[in-house]
Amino acid sequence: MTDRITASLRRLFDDHRIVFWYDTARDMRGEFDAVDLPGVTKVEIANNEFGLKHRMIRQDPKARFLVFGDGPEPPNAENWLLDLQLATAVFKADQAGIWLGELGLPPQFESVVREHLEFYRSKARVAELKRLLQASDTQSQVRLRMLAVCAGAEGGLDTVIEALLGDLAEGRDDAMRLMTRAGLTEVFWKQVGNAYGYQPSEPDFEDFAIALFQSAYFRALGEDGKLNAEALLVFRRWKNNRHWEAAFETLATRYQGLLKILEDLSQRDFRMLMPVDHFEEIDRHIIRQMVHAMSTQTVSASEVLKWVRERRQSHWYSTYEDIYQAMGFATEFQQALAEANLGMTSPAEGVKRYVTSWYKLDQLYRKFIYHMQKSGHASLLAELYDAVENRYTNSFLLKLNDAWQDQVSGMTDWAIPGYPRQSAFYTEQAAEFRRKDQKVAVIVSDALRFEVAEECLRRIRALNRFDAELKPMISALPSYTQLGMAALLPNKALTLSTEGSGAVLSGGESTQGLTAREKLLSTGRAGDRAKALKAEDVKNMRVDEGKELFRDNDVIYIYHNHIDAIGDKLQTEDQLPKATEDAIEDLTKLVRKLTSANFSNILITADHGFLYQHRALGESDFAIADPQGDEILMRNRRFVIGRGLATTAGMKKFSSANLGLAGDLDVLIPNSINRLRVKGAGSRFVHGGASLQEIVIPVIRVGKQRDADVNQVEVQIIVSGRSQITSGQTAVVFYQAQPVSEKMQARELIAGIYAADGNLISDEHVLQFDFASESAREREMPRKFLLSRDTDKFNNQDVFLKLRERVGKTSHYQDYTSHRFQLKRGITTDFDF
Repeated sequence: MTDRITASLRRLFDDHRIVFWYDTARDMRGEFDAVDLPGVTKVEIANNEFGLKHRMIRQDPKARFLVFGDGPEPPNAENWLLDLQLATAVFKADQAGIWLGELGLPPQFESVVREHLEFYRSKARVAELKRLLQASDTQSQVRLRMLAVCAGAEGGLDTVIEALLGDLAEGRDDAMRLMTRAGLTEVFWKQVGNAYGYQPSEPDFEDFAIALFQSAYFRALGEDGKLNAEALLVFRRWKNNRHWEAAFETLATRYQGLLKILEDLSQRDFRMLMPVDHFEEIDRHIIRQMVHAMSTQTVSASEVLKWVRERRQSHWYSTYEDIYQAMGFATEFQQALAEANLGMTSPAEGVKRYVTSWYKLDQLYRKFIYHMQKSGHASLLAELYDAVENRYTNSFLLKLNDAWQDQVSGMTDWAIPGYPRQSAFYTEQAAEFRRKDQKVAVIVSDALRFEVAEECLRRIRALNRFDAELKPMISALPSYTQLGMAALLPNKALTLSTEGSGAVLSGGESTQGLTAREKLLSTGRAGDRAKALKAEDVKNMRVDEGKELFRDNDVIYIYHNHIDAIGDKLQTEDQLPKATEDAIEDLTKLVRKLTSANFSNILITADHGFLYQHRALGESDFAIADPQGDEILMRNRRFVIGRGLATTAGMKKFSSANLGLAGDLDVLIPNSINRLRVKGAGSRFVHGGASLQEIVIPVIRVGKQRDADVNQVEVQIIVSGRSQITSGQTAVVFYQAQPVSEKMQARELIAGIYAADGNLISDEHVLQFDFASESAREREMPRKFLLSRDTDKFNNQDVFLKLRERVGKTSHYQDYTSHRFQLKRGITTDFDF
């Protein structure tokens, strides 16, 4: 007790030379005697008022005095020290007075303490209140800060509401019970009523929460709600605050059934719901309606992509991100297919058109399947999946390769003018560096078809100081692993094994296994030091081991096998889309690993491509006729190797010589995308045939630059008309100055309107600027901002629309750019919103 009294007196003496202390109940004599303040003289009132006044004013005009009165303060008319008392300070020695003194509040704030004594019985609450208090606070503002302390909040009423909603979501009511014990409940509901229009006869916080969700939902749709527009603003801020993410999701899930949101949504056009994300059912409704519209092709691709982008602002986007991504890729696929002319007049034209545009359809289909599988909500996409699968198989894959088959059928020898053959890869590509005495690393990724490599190319180019280019190459035929791997080595007289194993010999030498391949690599150029390794071994190397690898070798071949390892198994072939994503990530890491080991010349290529259809195949997808001949040595889904093979309906026959191979074997390739029946083998992922997807393989050349070459897009604020805000909301347009590319990367910013003192006076928007369109208009992003009622305090002043950017991965943000507005609001009403 004495310590608290001493501390309170010390604070009073910081501002006053004389402090009066009246012991009204005559029970504080001991405490007065115990007080010992350096530099303060203790005196008592004992019929000596004039003497005390003379001493304090005349004799010791600079000394500090603690004046103690043993009894209550006399009436003003009888108080001979009243003039001096009014000019100095009076210490209240009871508990309420001590708390007033601790808080540094003047006597007229006594009711703020006495009416809420329970609040002050906690030292921690008193200390927190003192931290929040400001010198200009009124009694009402002090009580509002007490509410904040009860709720564990920091700020105004909106932060109290946020904290209480958090408690409600967790099933706790500690703060509300503390408010009741502290006599603050009436204060709270009066504040809530004035601020948000909530004024029932028996207020209840959960009832308020339900009304808040309901009103925010209807107001977001442009309709009236039980609560006012300020409640919508508070709701938006709370919903968008990452700290309260779990609480919002809990309450939204709890109330969407109670409020019959699903029934309400069934009556609404999904287009009107794009800005709304108050309940998870909204996203599900939008997805279902969009899927149906896309499946029936009653909406345009540009509309779908616009809606998918808008839904990125939804709170539930992370839950349905892969669904929205799948829808985006599906609509791009449908648009690309509608624009595609799948005809060709020569094999060279067919390859050219595939590597310039048609490959994109394979890529978009694969990305659609990947995100559909990853979403965990494939049932929501069922209708769209059927449409995409049918169009991919029948309108693209089959139609394209039927047209391509017309070109293949006219071939005698397997060669396409203008495009390098896989068997010349080492001589024409890898050895090019050796002829300049430069070291080279070659990554051979099993089944890295052209469209997957194109995505990998973009991923590598997005790395700082990396550049890369992609060119096509024509694989050996049949397009299977043993032959493709052999063709990529220094080779001569490649021969298919007559044992039926599929093995390939080069000049009579084995081409299988790292040891055999290393031996052949060392023959590429006299004196070359060569090494063949598995990708996993390189990925696990320490930096010093990588540099040792570079130092001791001239040519290294790294064998990466993820796509084929997953796709070419009946049990896992449906996981092919994910395998390609993982492979791209692997290859990107390998490239970085190699450059950190000083390799500056890196080639990435493949042994073959593949065909992939997610849906199980029907009877018509298999070649009709069984192959016949003198001897069938090997039979695969997409090729047959044997001797004296007969020309078979539905299959193209090549001799070894036609294929540029040594020996006297024949090869049969099913026409188009047909498969042969092979017991126990998968049929959705296949290779070995002559389809464009199987035989057009990539060569990526990777280089490292000296200077940084990755930047982020620039963003500008565009305001039409005068830079004035005259109502409760304002609309602006944000413009992304450059399209996103590999070297010009996306930017995430947070937008909000701030007063000059730094107070946020609007809702905030998290904005993703990742438009890839070349059209400037398609890189515009319009947004509306709701202003809070606190804005009235800043009327006729300048306010600032700020774009802020996160500092690295920290929780801090810095200003990116801003625009000054003049706030010129008249009498504000709820209708301003």
